Parts: sequence; C-alpha cells; structure tokens
Amino acid sequence: MASWMRAEAEEAPKVIEHLLRENEAEVRSLARFLRRRPPALTLTVARGSSDHAALFAKYLLEARLEWPVLSLAPSVLTLYRARPRVPFPSLLLAYSQSGESPDLLEAVAAYRAQGVLTVALVNREDSPLARGAEVVLPLHAGEEKAVAATKSFLAMLAATVHLLAHLVEASHLRQALPALPEALHRALDTVGELDYLVDAENLFLLGRGFTYPLALEAALKLKEVAGLHAEGFSAAEFLHGPQALLEAGFPVLVLAQRDETLEGLLATLAGLKAKGAHLLLLSPEPDALALADSPLALPVASEPELTPLLLAQAFYPKVEALARARGLDPDRPRHLTKVTRTL
Repeated sequence: MASWMRAEAEEAPKVIEHLLRENEAEVRSLARFLRRRPPALTLTVARGSSDHAALFAKYLLEARLEWPVLSLAPSVLTLYRARPRVPFPSLLLAYSQSGESPDLLEAVAAYRAQGVLTVALVNREDSPLARGAEVVLPLHAGEEKAVAATKSFLAMLAATVHLLAHLVEASHLRQALPALPEALHRALDTVGELDYLVDAENLFLLGRGFTYPLALEAALKLKEVAGLHAEGFSAAEFLHGPQALLEAGFPVLVLAQRDETLEGLLATLAGLKAKGAHLLLLSPEPDALALADSPLALPVASEPELTPLLLAQAFYPKVEALARARGLDPDRPRHLTKVTRTL
C-alpha cells in the first residue's frame, strides 16, 4: 500500500498546474506593483521546510533581481519584543503550510503595521496568516495527511518562481513554466535508489546556489522520515570545516544542476571522492553523474530556477522508499505532528 507521503508527492504536478492557472491574475497584479515600487529590502519569515522555500526565494530574488533579502528571526519579535525598523518601501514574504504558527502571525502583524507590504504564501486560504497578510498567494495543495510536507513545499517553490517570472522583464521563465507540471511528472522516473544509506548513521548533503536550499530540505526529510542523521551544507561552506569528518565510505549526497555553480561543484566533488567519500549524485548532468558511486539520474532538466523543483520531486519517493527499507513508517515520524506552533 502506498504511503500518504508517496501519494501526495505524486500529486505535485497537478497541484502546480492548478496553482499556475489560478494564481496568474494575482501574481501579475502583484508583480506590476512591485516593478513600479521595488522594495529596498525584502524580508522572509518561515519555519522548517517553509524556511527552505524562503531561502530559495532569497537566492532567486538576489541573483535575478538584485534585491537584498533578509530572513527574519521570529524570536526577536516574539520573545525579545524588539521591532527592528526597515527601509521604505519593503516587502515581507511569509511562507507557511498551515498559516497558524503564532510567531509568523506576529511578524506579519508587526511589519504590516510599519507599512511593509506583506504577502502570505500559504496552503490554507482561511488561516489566520492569510487573513493577516495584505496579499495572499494560495498554494492550492489541498490536504496533506503525511507529516512530512511534499506537494505543499513544491507549491511554495513554484509560487515563488511564478512571481519571479513576472518580475523579470522578457523572462524566459514565463515560457518555461507551462512545461513544469509535465517535467515534475517525468522526474518521478528518476533511475537509482538510496540503498547505500539503509544502514548508514550519518550523511552530508551538498548543494550550491539554487540547489543549496534543496539540500537543506533533503536533509530534513532524511531526519524526519528515515531516522537518519543528515546535515545539509553549501558545497562551498562544507570545505571550511565539515569535510574534516570524512573517512572512507562516508556518504555524501549531492544535488547538482547546470548553471553558474556547476564547474566549481564538479571540482569539489572530485576532491571529496579523492578523500574517500561515497558520492550519491542526484542530477540530470552526465558530468556530475560520472563522478558518482551511486548515481540517481534525473531524466529531465529545465531552467536553473526550475530544475531544483525537479530534484526535490525526484528525491521524495527515494526517501520514502529508504524509510521503509530502514523499517520506519514514512507517514508517522517519531515525536512530530503536522502543525507545529512556535513563538
């Protein structure tokens, strides 16, 4: 019997097709406004997987629009009771599945009161977060029964790229987005498994640039559903200390795509392989897969802003299968619940 996690991950192509259609008018309107009045500063606020989506937004907005993006520390507002001032005009992007966590609600209320344009990317349109934000971009993911988010996370990434596509003049993304649902469907046919990790106790995950937030997301999922201690790093940051833990056979899972980061990443991987690491490579790129001890060949690629979604889509069934192989129920991670409320 298929797990909820697997079934929900496989729903992602239809979810995103619906999202792109239903959000088009609101996204066009928001993008027109932001092009007339670009923010001096963009803030993000989120927790867990949603915070990885927010980090993805940071990379996209800084790389493609040159907008500075800052991740808020919610406890500064909720526990230390501070209200940092921001320049005018500013933008706040709040990412959430449930839209219920008190820290996100307080952040949105506090910065909206300062005149910041607040945008909620949220799965529940009737949630307190949706009611508190000035603009809502619904995720249209429907109910998620599995504790580990899959389709809602992918919807957050898609909603972010959708907005970017309308913010960039003459954007190639506007032409690429309609093909995204079919590409996500094809990503489910990625060849290769995570069998090497069935008995593993520790794992590093590496990405670079647009794939770094996906490495963090993959590490979280491995902890949540497969009970595997996994830590995500930027491939550049990994060289500044963590690689000292490498020994013969130590597993390192790398997410690689073709963009400005690939050449340097390939050199890093060759160095890690020489140090004895067992490289698991999830990628559509033959040059990267050729370095792998355990290749996971993504059968489709897209624009650099969209391929990270394909990597995540390919990864979710692999980690679900790994959880089962390790004797765990991927739908019921130990100590976790679907909605987490924090201050």
